[in-house]
Amino acid sequence: MDFTFSDDQLLFQENVRGFFTNEVTPERIRELWQDETGRSDELWGQLTELGLTATTVPEGFGGLDMNELDFVLLAQESGYAGLPEPLVDTMLLGVPLLGALGADQLDLQGEWLTRIAEGKARLAVGQPGNPLVADAHVADLLLLPHGDEVHALRREQVSLTRNESVDPSRQLFRVDWTPTAETRVAEGEQGRALWAATQNRGALGTAAQLLGLAKRMVDLAVDYSFERKQFGKPVGSFQAVKHLMANVAVRIEFAKGPLYRAAYAVTHGRPDQDVQVSHARIACAEAALLAAKNAIQTHGAMGYTWEVDLQLYMKRAWALDKVWGDRGWHKARVREALFGGGIQPGAGNTF
Repeated sequence: MDFTFSDDQLLFQENVRGFFTNEVTPERIRELWQDETGRSDELWGQLTELGLTATTVPEGFGGLDMNELDFVLLAQESGYAGLPEPLVDTMLLGVPLLGALGADQLDLQGEWLTRIAEGKARLAVGQPGNPLVADAHVADLLLLPHGDEVHALRREQVSLTRNESVDPSRQLFRVDWTPTAETRVAEGEQGRALWAATQNRGALGTAAQLLGLAKRMVDLAVDYSFERKQFGKPVGSFQAVKHLMANVAVRIEFAKGPLYRAAYAVTHGRPDQDVQVSHARIACAEAALLAAKNAIQTHGAMGYTWEVDLQLYMKRAWALDKVWGDRGWHKARVREALFGGGIQPGAGNTF
């Protein structure tokens, strides 16, 4: 199977990377930490102008009709930049969830998907079993679980209580609300299928961001290691420091294949998508956590300080490691597939 991305996909990724490099700077992220909402309407408007808020919206609602495989590279760049805005949650989770609702929800889809494509609305998606919802305070529409049911509520229909995160860029809220027949948009078997698909897309988007974060932390550590000198030489020239970064680089390269394969599996609805997503999530998380650890070592004591930019991406990696299933949960899914006959073990069949 050929996992090579098309020229159009790579060009879009390159354009997004260039925009993030210029506009989503560490200085801008720090400024948003001082803002009450931690979010920027101006930045969301810029994302809209770039076409990012229309990426996964169907063409019939004014979107670009991109799929998970198209978007995974953009999610990766969002991680590399440490993007605070809920672009991944809106485009990779919320929009597909809205789009998969039944024909009886065409009015809801027509209103919100069109507004999202135009950059006039943001979504927040709750995770079953997790009482905290990211970016609920800036979401115009919240898609929340209640058992097997999916409920759609406007922001004024819920009560929010802020919850602190290890990552100041993460805006987490406990959402208190009352489920009613009017807010319910899916239930039963349909609801279970929708939440299962959302779980996989959430884990996929998280994995992509973690891979981008790993690469960013390596780049920061490499740059710092050639600025800092000991014994008259850059510390980056020392073999021990090179090994720290080389070990992370290997993890990053080995995580790319599972990530892109998982995106393909989700896009095409393959029956093995659960285990492929979990494999990608584990590989990308381990790469990001090792990158954080080794980047701190490369920085020395400076790596722990507030002033160094490393903390922006390190804390994001720590926070995302617990989102849409932690490593233990995903390892359990892989174990069940391996020992339960879900996949055939052996060279060329597993990993």
